[in-house]
Amino acid sequence: MLDWTQFTAEGEKIIWQARPAPRCFTFRRWQPALFGLLVAVMSVWWLVTGYGLMSQGESTLWALVPIPFLVIGVYLSVGQLVLARLEWERVFYALTDRQLLVQYGLFRSRMIRFDLTTLSYQCLYPLGEQLGTFYLEAGTRRITLSCIEYPHELYRRLEPLILENNAQHSE
Repeated sequence: MLDWTQFTAEGEKIIWQARPAPRCFTFRRWQPALFGLLVAVMSVWWLVTGYGLMSQGESTLWALVPIPFLVIGVYLSVGQLVLARLEWERVFYALTDRQLLVQYGLFRSRMIRFDLTTLSYQCLYPLGEQLGTFYLEAGTRRITLSCIEYPHELYRRLEPLILENNAQHSE
């Protein structure tokens, strides 16, 4: 796990920490990957057909136009999955007695901090019996914690805090 001491105040305690499940995090955008596969296959067909037309004396344009679509299709089908897997190496979540910390980023790590007194809403989207994605709101800020294993543990810890925050704001 990540050393959180550089992001926490003296005396602040880590209550919970996790990382996303690797396969879930990598394949969380599988629908665009399927669409990208379709675009790539159609682009290859168009490229082959265009090359055939070009060899029969038609315009070179028929063979060049599908190239950007092929690049987009390859990125959507394979590229985004590879980038998600590489990003997974740098994604960490932690809950302290004062704040929620999220480290993420592909090429450069970034840190998001949420003061626990600002949390106002949480929603757990189950992805399986022991796997889920969290959606959290803190004022106008929103964040999604993707693919957490044993998500009910975090939900139970945040529920009383959010109820208390909402009760204080409604008074």
